[in-house]
Amino acid sequence: MTTLILGAMLLILRPQLVPSHPAAGSQAEGPSEAGQKELLRKGSLQSDFQDGAPSNGSSQRLPQTIIIGVRKGGTRALLEMLSLHPGIAAAESEVHFFDWEDHYGNGLEWYLSQMPYSSPHQLTVEKTPAYFTSSKVPERVYNMNPSIRLLLILRDPSERVLSDYTQVFYNHVQKHKPYPSIEEFLIKDGELNVEYKAINRSLYYFHMQNWLRYFPLDHIHIVDGDQLIRDPFPEIEKVERFLKLAPQINASNFYFNKTKGFYCLRDSGRDRCLHESKGRAHPQVDPKLLNKLHEYFHEPNKKFFELVGRTFDWH
Repeated sequence: MTTLILGAMLLILRPQLVPSHPAAGSQAEGPSEAGQKELLRKGSLQSDFQDGAPSNGSSQRLPQTIIIGVRKGGTRALLEMLSLHPGIAAAESEVHFFDWEDHYGNGLEWYLSQMPYSSPHQLTVEKTPAYFTSSKVPERVYNMNPSIRLLLILRDPSERVLSDYTQVFYNHVQKHKPYPSIEEFLIKDGELNVEYKAINRSLYYFHMQNWLRYFPLDHIHIVDGDQLIRDPFPEIEKVERFLKLAPQINASNFYFNKTKGFYCLRDSGRDRCLHESKGRAHPQVDPKLLNKLHEYFHEPNKKFFELVGRTFDWH
């Protein structure tokens, strides 16, 4: 009798088993679609479930901030300076997820795998300068996260064209390959060659319109790339405020390197400068040709200023 009573009590006190997932009451989504939605919901992969991951509870998270461009605008310098902040976890390389079809086809799980490990209080940042001038990228970024904060660093459009040429020129020199002079790119049939890709990349008004179709202006912070070169600290302060970061970077983190001719960084007693490929001298260009370039950008620049509600000290 005692045994029967004890058995009845155990049955009553035994907790109910609740399934960890809802029962399938409708047709299941395909694994790819379901996985994408789950990643968007969570935004991260916990390191506890990943091989080789740190055991401190950190995780890989989809970026809350992306530096979208512009190429040769100072994106690397901006990322390095921003990385001085302890609240930033930056992807080391340009991911090209949203603009390269083979990468985009891998899905968000692949994109997430390219992100650094970060703690919950850190913002994950990715930079790919080609995003700004790719027409398909704004919609793709919006579909991932319509609330994401975007950083766009711009320089004088004419100077950016020269920097663009200079980078490609030195890439060819390092490979011992010949490369045409900049005049051969800028001039076609005696007129300015507006089909030159470097010129198209500097038409900020055209590309910015595309981004504003998906994101409000207050979600895109424009960094003055020319000012960042001359005096970086005030520009980085503005970025901290835009990202709602506690002010941690200060003027002592920057020092001017006379040998290199630009500012370098000082972090916890350690000095570091950008790669030697940064800050290269531009080719000499005939002043008349340079004036043609300035004149061409005059009207697009004016429209850009009106579009974003601010002006820049450009030619």
